[in-house]
Amino acid sequence: MSQLFDVHPDNPQPRLLKQAVQLLAKGGILAVPTDSSYALVCHLDDKAAADRLRRIRQVDDKHHLTVLCRDLSELSHYAKVDNKQYRLLKLGTPGPYTFILDAGKDIPRRLSHPSRKTIGLRVPAHRVLLDLLEQHGGALLATTLIPPGETEPMNDAEAIRERFQHELAAVIDAGACALAPTTVIDLTPMGTGGEPEVIRVGQGALATLGL
Repeated sequence: MSQLFDVHPDNPQPRLLKQAVQLLAKGGILAVPTDSSYALVCHLDDKAAADRLRRIRQVDDKHHLTVLCRDLSELSHYAKVDNKQYRLLKLGTPGPYTFILDAGKDIPRRLSHPSRKTIGLRVPAHRVLLDLLEQHGGALLATTLIPPGETEPMNDAEAIRERFQHELAAVIDAGACALAPTTVIDLTPMGTGGEPEVIRVGQGALATLGL
């Protein structure tokens, strides 16, 4: 049975987050709240954990996983970002947006899209998740917690734990979060003079980005 960490949404207990980070270090997959919906996360450099993440969601290697970063500076370590892209990123970070960018040299090749060499990145605006990233000391690999065959993300920590008790090391319960996934914007066309492409409209308002 996966563990359940009941944390305060505004002042999460460092002791509990430290225990969660220890599970990540051992290859565990966690369900965590975000500023959009619950997500599954694992250690960025753990291939076996990333493979299990995909199996839980039942998605293949063409499905963009997301790199969760603590801030825009950390995001730029994992992607190739020009000045125009950076200005747009500043408008949407932190926030419920996932940006598709060309993968940087610090991204393992197996995590980027196999043909496009792109990666999804975001900086969440959720205190618990940001504190978890800080305790972890770096980025995490993530995907929206949408069960196989369904279209809506899960939102209740107890229900997540019951459904995925054999696949997850732990669930972090900080109360319900939004039921909408992130808004996804492909910024790669901007690198060749094009316009950003809206892939999915979700929790993040397009007007915030001037789109």
